[in-house]
Amino acid sequence: MSYVVDFVNVSTVGLESSPVVDALAGLRANEARYFHNKYEHAFTVHPASQRPDLVEHVANILGSEREIVIASPALEVTTLRVENIAWTYVFYESGLSINVLYELDGDKPKRAVGFKLSEGMEIPAELSAFKFARQKSKLAGVIRGSYFVIKGDHEPVGIPDL
Repeated sequence: MSYVVDFVNVSTVGLESSPVVDALAGLRANEARYFHNKYEHAFTVHPASQRPDLVEHVANILGSEREIVIASPALEVTTLRVENIAWTYVFYESGLSINVLYELDGDKPKRAVGFKLSEGMEIPAELSAFKFARQKSKLAGVIRGSYFVIKGDHEPVGIPDL
């Protein structure tokens, strides 16, 4: 069942098995607020079991670009398109959120993978090579984030049309 994330009344729906459930719900709400404020877009998530293609797509990018395998189970996913950018998000039980930003056109399109760690979670061993910057959020507390630029071609899957 899909769920439109409410960033005013933060809910833990779909994330209950996470040991940092409240922080992960805040992180998810923080992302929803960003898309609402910047693009007037409703951030709708789906159980990962309903969209294994998105989980696999992100796993393929991580594996081929950096030989990273995420140990935590995926709980929720979403894919969206705003302007000329395709975004894919996966929220993991550990409190990790991974997003793939993929500009669809342009001379030098931006393409990157972002990692965000919910407050209270340790840096996963598979991401220990990354340095994480801190960001404060009213919804999520302290978020730690990092990213890498995608070098290869990884056409987005399942993105909605404009």
